[in-house]
Amino acid sequence: MLILLPPSEGKAAAGRGRPVDLDSLSLPELTPARAKVLDALVDLCGDADRTDEAMTVLGLSASQRGEVERDARLRNAPTLPAARLYTGVLYDALDLASLGPAQRRRAQRYLLICSGLWGAVRLRDRIPPYRCSMTVRLPGVGALGAFWRESMPAAITGAAGRGLVLDLRSSAYATAWTPTGEVAGRTATVRVLQETRPGDPSSRTVVSHFNKATKGRLVRDLLNGDDNPRRPNDLVDVLRALGYQVEAERPERGRPWQLDVVVASV
Repeated sequence: MLILLPPSEGKAAAGRGRPVDLDSLSLPELTPARAKVLDALVDLCGDADRTDEAMTVLGLSASQRGEVERDARLRNAPTLPAARLYTGVLYDALDLASLGPAQRRRAQRYLLICSGLWGAVRLRDRIPPYRCSMTVRLPGVGALGAFWRESMPAAITGAAGRGLVLDLRSSAYATAWTPTGEVAGRTATVRVLQETRPGDPSSRTVVSHFNKATKGRLVRDLLNGDDNPRRPNDLVDVLRALGYQVEAERPERGRPWQLDVVVASV
């Protein structure tokens, strides 16, 4: 099973380890693309005459000016494992640090965190704190979603092997890879709906906090369990056995499954 996660805007303040080594990161087929994005980002942010441009490109406010300075130092910045870098609602609910040894091993095998800067990383990959979302359009690179579409398909399908792909990415990160063909048939996306009036489907809404927290809790429950679903319909059965209210229909051939997880509270 391969579980695709979005990154979080919130990140650890600083690393402590050696600078990033692109050749040491997982999914080595992404190395040339990573180098191109890293060079473009550092060059933009490292030019004092382009600070205002960098802030606009990265979508930063005046109070976030320090993010440009941090990105300018990315080549030499201390790193930490991706498992400790990303924070925020989803990662708080997932709470990787409190998993037992067996569950951590599963997390290392199953989880892939998508990134505008790195493409995708495993939990043990050492990277520095950064600011660069998939919505960014970098000078010399262009829109990152479109840029990563060139190299991401081979990397993700290779990482998935013949197993299930559970796609929990947000819409911005979903632009970098769209499952097609045979892979789509064993891919499941998840939408979390809050039902404010139990039993009344008309009261369902998509709420960001519920979406992120539920996805984090769902991944944690899968890691804690003994099941390893191979196909989306197997995943539906596993999630229902874990107590989730899941609605799903078999899609047309060549399209991923969409699973609706209905919650009243986190």
